[in-house]
Amino acid sequence: MTQQVPSTEPELAGVRNFRDVGGLPTADGRRVRSGVLFRSGHLAHATDQDAAFLASLGLHTVFDFRNAADKKLEGPDVDLPGVRNVNLPLSDPADGAEFWKMVRDGDLDQLRVILADGKAANRMITSYRRIVTERTAEHSQVLHALAEDSVPALMHCAAGKDRAGISIAVTLLAVGVEREAIVADYLESNAKHRRYRVRRGGSPDTAYTPEVMELLSPLFDARAEYLAAAFTSIEETWGGVDAYLERGLGLTPRTRERLRERLLD
Repeated sequence: MTQQVPSTEPELAGVRNFRDVGGLPTADGRRVRSGVLFRSGHLAHATDQDAAFLASLGLHTVFDFRNAADKKLEGPDVDLPGVRNVNLPLSDPADGAEFWKMVRDGDLDQLRVILADGKAANRMITSYRRIVTERTAEHSQVLHALAEDSVPALMHCAAGKDRAGISIAVTLLAVGVEREAIVADYLESNAKHRRYRVRRGGSPDTAYTPEVMELLSPLFDARAEYLAAAFTSIEETWGGVDAYLERGLGLTPRTRERLRERLLD
């Protein structure tokens, strides 16, 4: 079993799912450098203390993968002086807007129709496949930026699990991190203190019933099958990781080597 090097994880009051990706092993015996690549949920609710900690990381760039609907719901990221903010939505602003209104309103009948009997997990698998196959321009932009000058970097979406999780996984694939280690890091998002907090309307008796939360659970889980679906799409569409990086994302061998120089010990 691949072992991840433990790192000190700060307790941030208003930012969920923050962690340093440093320590993950590559297939050729190197490791991701600590302090150069971070992941988290959104920064909109960061406290002053959280912001001070984030500012202390010396970040060059924050990649925000949220869309307009996310930002309307959660708010803009806290301002971190001297940090470049790059917004690259990895899903269409209209995608799922009505669905998330149902979630916030606790519309149980509709939620049963669209989420029960494995449909919630299938929704996630379809989303992961699309983010890998249809968002190649965005992933290419991130990797080229990291290779040029954008580290230390923080990648986040709303929960820091799906869109950020895929982008982190793609980055780790590009520098040769072992697949098992990538999945293990992804699954860390399941820890109770890291999970996304659902903010919904509706009455207290309907908004958080056990049935509603059970229906929603696959959406808020990090499941190995989701990330596996993304990896499978890479194999099916491009024939392998190297071809995906070269033809799908336009990474030259020199760019990949530069990435490794930036991110690995």
